[in-house]
Amino acid sequence: MTISGVSQRTSYIGSGILDLRSQLDTLTQQLASGKISNTYAGQGSGRSLAIALRAQITGIGAYSDTATNLNTRIGVTNLSLQQLVKIGSEVKGAAVSASSDLDDAGHTSGQKTALLDFTDSVDMLNAKSGDRYLFSGRATDTAPVASADEIMNGRGAQVAGLKQVIAERKIADLGVNQNGRVGSAVGTPATSVVLTEEDATPAPPQQAQPFGIKLTGVSTNITGATVTQPVDLPATVPPALPATPVQKSMSVDLGATNPKPGDQVKFTFTMPDGTKEDIVMTASSTTPLAANSFLIGADTTATAANLNTALGTSVKNLANGPMVAASAMEAGENFFDQPPLRVGTTPLASATTLVAGTPDNTVIWYNGEQNTAANGPARGSAVAQIDTSITVQYGARADEPALRSQLQTVAVFAAVTTSATDPYANAQVTALNQRVANSLATVPGTQTIENIQADFAGAQGSIKAATDRQVQTKAMAQTMLDSIEGINDDEVATKILALQTALQASYQTTSMLYQMSLVKFL
Repeated sequence: MTISGVSQRTSYIGSGILDLRSQLDTLTQQLASGKISNTYAGQGSGRSLAIALRAQITGIGAYSDTATNLNTRIGVTNLSLQQLVKIGSEVKGAAVSASSDLDDAGHTSGQKTALLDFTDSVDMLNAKSGDRYLFSGRATDTAPVASADEIMNGRGAQVAGLKQVIAERKIADLGVNQNGRVGSAVGTPATSVVLTEEDATPAPPQQAQPFGIKLTGVSTNITGATVTQPVDLPATVPPALPATPVQKSMSVDLGATNPKPGDQVKFTFTMPDGTKEDIVMTASSTTPLAANSFLIGADTTATAANLNTALGTSVKNLANGPMVAASAMEAGENFFDQPPLRVGTTPLASATTLVAGTPDNTVIWYNGEQNTAANGPARGSAVAQIDTSITVQYGARADEPALRSQLQTVAVFAAVTTSATDPYANAQVTALNQRVANSLATVPGTQTIENIQADFAGAQGSIKAATDRQVQTKAMAQTMLDSIEGINDDEVATKILALQTALQASYQTTSMLYQMSLVKFL
């Protein structure tokens, strides 16, 4: 009789115990981690899909971080834009309702409001999110707008600010005779009155200088009178024409019959800022004469002389009143241009040209990315990808038309100083208030700050839509990934209990076998 050794049986049982132990360890690890395996190899046939799903979830997380950063930047930008809209409304209201009373510094209450709002506007346009300037386009590390003090006052005597540019332009626009560079005279025949503007650029070609009042038109309801309209010179002058400059002029000839009381002659002028102003001269037979009236004389020759005298006074009032405000507005346009423009010849009263300023002699107000055709729209200066095939544009530049126009208008309103002792002060302030209010009004077809806000609202809408889709996609991907990588806790717990029972039985069997002897076996 052959009796097998106990060691052979216990070896077999021992290996089974080790296998059970390994299974128990694996199940315990799964229950602790919630994962079927810590390696892709242990995930079985679903491992390729799990790798793809995990990459998708990681990508969505990156897009989520981008969306968070974008929403922060756009939020800060919108806060600035909201404040700028408020400033525009506030300054417009101040210009409409402000009185003409001047303080010791030569400013109205509306102008003092504008100065505070101008400083605030500069701060808004220099807004940052983190280390990024939001209104510099691609030049994100550069403050887009010079300081409010530099813009207003320049840097010392050598680098001009807005106030100096306005003062220079005023002198140039008034001209030597302080009449806006427009003169009136009795013409030929002596029954006519002629208005003439300066045209100082040599021919050929003949080109008007940029300063002063420009003649636009003349009309009358006086019976028998005739008018001559101003005619622009051709862009080029044929050789047959005189080589000397020809002054542009317009005239009214009263003819042989005196006007009746109440008859009028209307002269229309273009101001330096492109606005139109009328002088309506009314015939009168009584004295003292009202403003913009002329006395009917014994004949049309005497009446023409009276009209010429009265018209000269009215032109001077126009030049020193509304034209001063128009000159300031145009000086603002020159200063905020890129590059800024300055009066080019001294003495200023006889200047004939505008020249480009340089950083050495004029404050450059905008230092961000330049608005050139090559750079494209401002919004495109900052682009971020928020989904696999979706990008949003969220760039901004302080020199965009709506932003520049409002900053320029508020700055000019704040910069103009009017002397309380100037007899034309009230006319200047009234004209300035009117122009500021008109400049801050919405003009159909032009960019507004609200348009910029709408662009950013569209970007935020795209971000939200993409984020909402990604949240749903991530949830579905995570569910599928969990089905591959995850476990059923109840199922694993049940397997653990079963393995623990089997393992206990194996331990008991092995123990009995190790204690068995031949005597006990028999």
